Amino acid sequence: MRNAGKAAPVGVAVIIALLALPALAQQAAPAAAAPNVQFAWSPKLDTLPPYGSNKPITRLSEVLAAHRGEASWRQNVVETQRWDTHWVQMAPGEKVRTQFYGDDRTVWVVWGGQIRFTIAGQQPFIATKGFIVQAPPRVAYSLETVGNQPSLRYEVTHAGRMPVFPADDGSPAPPDVTGTHYIKISSPTPPIAYTGVNRPYVDFLKDVVAADPTHGPKSGLTVVEDDMMVNIIRGQGVPLPPETNRGHYHLAVDEFWFILEGKIDYLIEGVGLVTADAGDIAFVPPYRWHRASWHEGQMDTRLSFNNRPGLFHNFGEDANARQ
Repeated sequence: MRNAGKAAPVGVAVIIALLALPALAQQAAPAAAAPNVQFAWSPKLDTLPPYGSNKPITRLSEVLAAHRGEASWRQNVVETQRWDTHWVQMAPGEKVRTQFYGDDRTVWVVWGGQIRFTIAGQQPFIATKGFIVQAPPRVAYSLETVGNQPSLRYEVTHAGRMPVFPADDGSPAPPDVTGTHYIKISSPTPPIAYTGVNRPYVDFLKDVVAADPTHGPKSGLTVVEDDMMVNIIRGQGVPLPPETNRGHYHLAVDEFWFILEGKIDYLIEGVGLVTADAGDIAFVPPYRWHRASWHEGQMDTRLSFNNRPGLFHNFGEDANARQ
């Protein structure tokens, strides 16, 4: 009895310790919050929207080969009802006249040479490979290639828009283009300020890669406004997911990505599995299943372009709203 009496406190201690294990486990490795999954009957077209003049992957190596020997050139990449994007090379000393867009933000990814950006209200800066630069609506900007090498940039604007050119300094009207001529106007509408995540530029190689070589940024958002979202998505390569993982699709909305680093594997409905390299552009029309995954073997980064924040994603019924 004396031995049994001594053993009782030990048993109680064991029970207390066992009861504490779940709490200790949660402190050591917090459980991921369950997604807020909803089920719905969502439209899926019987006939896939065509790619048209766009390509699933626009390979930079092919673009450069097509313009070999040219000092300055411009090539369309993505052209839809929403987007108008181009690769642009400018010779040393070449400039873009001061201009702005009345209601639209312009985004650039600098990929070669040096470009001096002069943006109203900001100190001029020189952007090199990896800079993601933006100008809000009605904020005047100009570009100039500096140094001895041509500059190369990927330029993203809204489709069907034409630039406006300031006239306050007495600059003459720009030349007419087919079907359009310029007239002098007055406007009370002020420029849009840089606010929140919308900064003049992000130096991807310095601010993201050098800051943490083995992880992505806590938030990769670089542009957020009502009709545009640009997001840095970075991570360590993973084994190729099975083809049963179809990813998701969007309703009446296309999407494209600039590959900033490494490789990205895309599984696209009607196209199959394709791999995009750094500098390539991947594009998916609306209603097509698509899945993007980091290619195994290195750090991989894609810069996603969507037409709005909080874009609706359609995942498979059995995917638990995850890719």
